[in-house]
Amino acid sequence: MRLRHVPGKGALAAAVGAALLATACSGSDEQTVTDPTTVSPSADASAEGGIAVAIENGLVVLDGESLEIRGEFDSEEFTRLNAVGDGRHLLVTTTGGFQVLDTATPELTDLVFEAETPAHVVRHHGKTVLYDDGTSNTVVFDTDALLTNNDELPSTRMVPGDEAHHGVSIVLEDGTLLTTIGNADGRTGVRALDTDSNEVTRSEECPGVHGEGTAADEAVVFGCEDGALLYHDGAFEKFTAPDEYGRMGNAYVSETSPLIIGDYKNDPDAEGSLLHMVALIDTESHTYEAIELPDGIEYTWRGIARGPNDQAYVLATDGSIYVMDPATGEMRGRYPVIAPWEGPDEWQNPHPAIVVDGDIGYVTEPASNTIHAVDLTTGVIVKSTELPDQPNEIAVA
Repeated sequence: MRLRHVPGKGALAAAVGAALLATACSGSDEQTVTDPTTVSPSADASAEGGIAVAIENGLVVLDGESLEIRGEFDSEEFTRLNAVGDGRHLLVTTTGGFQVLDTATPELTDLVFEAETPAHVVRHHGKTVLYDDGTSNTVVFDTDALLTNNDELPSTRMVPGDEAHHGVSIVLEDGTLLTTIGNADGRTGVRALDTDSNEVTRSEECPGVHGEGTAADEAVVFGCEDGALLYHDGAFEKFTAPDEYGRMGNAYVSETSPLIIGDYKNDPDAEGSLLHMVALIDTESHTYEAIELPDGIEYTWRGIARGPNDQAYVLATDGSIYVMDPATGEMRGRYPVIAPWEGPDEWQNPHPAIVVDGDIGYVTEPASNTIHAVDLTTGVIVKSTELPDQPNEIAVA
């Protein structure tokens, strides 16, 4: 993976108008929006960041507290959004690589970490890790580096991959790099490399490996098509799903909890993207189970997040957020937020999503071009804002 500075990609979209801040029930107050072309970069490197929402051919940056629209930017038709982890910057996946978005100024900068096929971004213990599906190379940089210098790309460490595949990497506190194993024909597992990039151990017991999550005590879980793979204290352990096909593709974690929730699919031929089961993993007791959610609760990969008290919050197709105990899967509360919705035919298509920052859950509602801020301790919608187009991806800096 090479790094480049691309001139001229930070242009703002010309159209910026007023945002509508709606209350939880009805009515709205018109707000004056600052023209982002008049915003100059802040001299405070630690300036508070905000939220970014991807829309068709563009990006919208909002203030995390007021939900006021602070800037609009041209981009590609479909982009992914990834938090750097420094509280200010996001990485926008484009055809050229990972482009840096400063949500504090706001500015879609000219800085790009070049990649053939930019994919997963992982943040852990002060390191941000980029994975290039086109080469299987991994690039690592200090998470806070862009706060120190926002004018150029930071110093990086590049770890060459073996064979190109859709993968992911993570760096642990002791410098161990965990990175997926695969090639053009498929993915089989994970290997661990030391700080000199020498392989120390591997497991190929994880067909279709996808996604990762780090729980308390650096217990790292990867999803497999027949369960999950745990790496802890220098060794791998396989958790086998109860179904012959039991795919976990995403792990929803808190680094202060040993409990992990995984999305779960037991029918490889099922149409659409809706799911009705979850995997529950306890990394302390080394247990794994797959459970059915209560009748009527279906979700997509965008529909689970961890929040206050390490609880899980499930955004279901009935428009409600369900508060779920990550140990048992028991539903402890229900907060109606948006109108009922149907699952997308393709995972990339706009559909409701939830991301969490502190006690606030941000929920997108593509049917009404709206984003809502929900207090997850009470279920109260504290702010809502109308967006210029259907929201797709969302990320909090």
